[in-house]
Amino acid sequence: MRTITTKSRYQTIWFLLLIAWMVSGADRAISGPVVTWMIQNKVSFMMSSAHPYALGGLIGSVFFTAYMLTQFPGGYFGDRYGHRTVIVLSLIWAGLATIINGFFASLIGFVILRVLTGLGEGMYYANDRTLISEVTPPEKLSLGLGVAIVGLSLGMTAASILPPYLIHWGNDVFGTLHGWKMPLFVLGGCTVLWGIISAFLFRREALPQLSKAFLGVGRYTVVFFILIMAVFIVADRVGLPSWLTTLLELVFAVGLILFAYFSKGRELSAIVKNKDLMYINVAGIAVLWNLWFFGFWSVAIVEDSAHSTFLKAALTATFNAVAGVVGYPVGGWLADRLNVKGFGRKRILVIFTLIQGLLTAGFGIYLYLGGKSAILMGCLLFITSLFFNALQPIMHAMVSEIAQPSQRGSAFGMLNLFGETGAVLSPALGGTLRDAMGNWSGAVLLDAGVILISFVILLFVDAQRGQQTAQFLATAGNTKT
Repeated sequence: MRTITTKSRYQTIWFLLLIAWMVSGADRAISGPVVTWMIQNKVSFMMSSAHPYALGGLIGSVFFTAYMLTQFPGGYFGDRYGHRTVIVLSLIWAGLATIINGFFASLIGFVILRVLTGLGEGMYYANDRTLISEVTPPEKLSLGLGVAIVGLSLGMTAASILPPYLIHWGNDVFGTLHGWKMPLFVLGGCTVLWGIISAFLFRREALPQLSKAFLGVGRYTVVFFILIMAVFIVADRVGLPSWLTTLLELVFAVGLILFAYFSKGRELSAIVKNKDLMYINVAGIAVLWNLWFFGFWSVAIVEDSAHSTFLKAALTATFNAVAGVVGYPVGGWLADRLNVKGFGRKRILVIFTLIQGLLTAGFGIYLYLGGKSAILMGCLLFITSLFFNALQPIMHAMVSEIAQPSQRGSAFGMLNLFGETGAVLSPALGGTLRDAMGNWSGAVLLDAGVILISFVILLFVDAQRGQQTAQFLATAGNTKT
């Protein structure tokens, strides 16, 4: 098996990163189905709370707090030590943490390993997006970004379909009420295996810098881990509402953004002082809000609203994830074609965002009116998700075109740092609204509102102006240094 280098065909890189997205995406999404099963089956440490859905949402939020906080450091150190290097590090780290997670049958132990998994997962995104941007012809950029991220949909689909079967197997192996461990062992093992394979394929460019990248990111992750766990433990002991705990965790994201602005403002001025990139960053909050609201709670929404079994709900919820298999590449291909013809990526991005927001609002209204058809819910999830997944590679391509090539990792890291604030908020606020209202309509309508706000923000983006700003600020920064 030969080494995969910069000169390798770009389609090969797309495929390898698609598999990486699939295994890491499954690790990322497994929390929701596993926590839902724990609540249903009254696993002791989940039932220690009077509001188990809110607690489940909080577990999702601390994971995404960790995932959020390593977005920027992961991209920054990818720019310094190689994007293949950090991809390998991310896969092996996250896979090992997921496996170890299965050995902890206590609330604190479960949360600790979810936080560690999130810290490892967070390094992947910016480096994947940047590596594809480096090796892909410009006229196929949106398509390449879309094809690779199909793996995320496949991973989320696996995380929706497999848990009932893996948990049943786990009950036979580990005993009743301990079957939730098996999905963590199996999916974590797949991620470690692909991390090792990637290390071998990328060995020429990735392995020499692996220890430096680990030490560089490690300094940040130790601080992040201590802060996140301190907030969670205090909140658990004092009994703070999950939504308040989540807001406290967002302070860390604000602090990291301010750190990037003031500490590395000159080095990264083309990113942090570029208003068009910042418009996209803020609009990106809605993307991750929606992705992980439905990624975490879709099984519970269908099960609760349609009064179906866990297995039927899991199968119905896969319509949300499987739509990405079509939406990601088709959206990317369409944007590339229209961009060549002068239509521009921004126009199709705002159109898709508006359609997605209106469809999500329709889903929320259906739930509010008491809709109970699992078939109709599956159709709504699929159609809405088609537009949602199609818009993402378009947004990523715009960031790639605006940012300077040497700083794309940092630019993508900043995009997802902003975006992941939505992923931190949505599971906890969604679970809290479910407990308060007794149904999921309010949480879904809130999701729709966030998407429609994103649509308005994207109207102000001017990609050409952003490119000119990035070039000017990069030149000015290099002159000063």
